[in-house]
Amino acid sequence: MTSLEVLLSNLEDFQPKLLVLSGLHMMEGLSQEERTSRLQEAASALSDVPSDILIHLELASMTDGDMMRGIIYQVFPLISSLGLNEQELLFLTQSANGPHSTLSAWPAVPDVGVVSDILLWILQGSGSEASGLTRVHFHTLAYHIIATIDGFWENQVAAVAAGARVAGTQACASETIDPARVMLKSPLEFSTSQMETGYTARISAKEPVAVWRNGGVTFHFTPVLICKEPIRTVGLGDAISAEGLLFSESKTQ
Repeated sequence: MTSLEVLLSNLEDFQPKLLVLSGLHMMEGLSQEERTSRLQEAASALSDVPSDILIHLELASMTDGDMMRGIIYQVFPLISSLGLNEQELLFLTQSANGPHSTLSAWPAVPDVGVVSDILLWILQGSGSEASGLTRVHFHTLAYHIIATIDGFWENQVAAVAAGARVAGTQACASETIDPARVMLKSPLEFSTSQMETGYTARISAKEPVAVWRNGGVTFHFTPVLICKEPIRTVGLGDAISAEGLLFSESKTQ
């Protein structure tokens, strides 16, 4: 909280267009009372951020459902963008009884339709009364999806591709993708939803990004060229989300 307070107290000095936050999961080590108090303090501080500054939150693995629900209902309404992986996505929907919450674990490659259903639910409010979220960047080993509420973000084809590319280059500790050092595990054909009538999307070397819409939300999907013998994995999720944000364009600024 001290770091967050210092950061927010200096907003006028450096006048950012975007804040990238992480570390809320570290509150799990506190007592229930301390955690509740700290989370309320964080939400209060974020509510004072000027509305023209976008806020991206990068989630991390948690095991406490009360903590996750607190983030959903107190923090999500105050942020614009969210980054998370498959473990965090599943725990999020389990904690708030969202879509596919009875799923105990993912298969080796998470089903794209199931992931899309949960992302749609998050952007439609996650069961809370209101949410400021308009963008979610989901990343798993085999593929990435960026889902955005229509009318808020542009250039998401480039953003999702950039995030997937940096996943391969950073893991291999290389500046470019070396075909001999990577492999593909992503499905090339998949259903876009498992809860309602969707359609079958396809990707290819010529069209590596699939795009579809559902309920006022646009989804951008692309495979990841996975490093066969990874060298750098620490901070990979942060690098992925940061690269995607770098290429994202907000229509509200």
